[in-house]
Amino acid sequence: MKTFNYTYDLFKNDTQELVNKCRQFEPDAILAIARGGLSLSHHIAQALNIRNLYTLNSIYYEDDIKQEKITIFNVPDIKNAKKILIVDDIVDSGKTLKTVTKLINDKFPNAICKTATLFYKKTAHFQPDYTINEATHWINFFWESDIT
Repeated sequence: MKTFNYTYDLFKNDTQELVNKCRQFEPDAILAIARGGLSLSHHIAQALNIRNLYTLNSIYYEDDIKQEKITIFNVPDIKNAKKILIVDDIVDSGKTLKTVTKLINDKFPNAICKTATLFYKKTAHFQPDYTINEATHWINFFWESDIT
């Protein structure tokens, strides 16, 4: 399998481009899907000056092995949010982002949710509202490989 090393410099440039796209939505809360969405959501929150940054946990991959089902836990109470930006690093099959978005829409029906990722696959069952790069290789994100 071909791999692509995603460096901090690429991340910085792509995140700025993603922030510019998300700015029009004017979210009042950001929800990071841990772990992949943590670094990106932190940078987006900084750039948009949003302090309402939340996380939830989702497990669909263990290392590079896809699990049978998606496990979601630690869902925050964000009932006061009007516009929620849900952030993850990549949309692979689309199942994680689709499941999380549905859960948040069901749990907080008065909020408007949009999604943002750095990478997406054209074949995914769910496409993010804001994204930057098409994923055509396995991606080694710098935040996953620099420290072991």
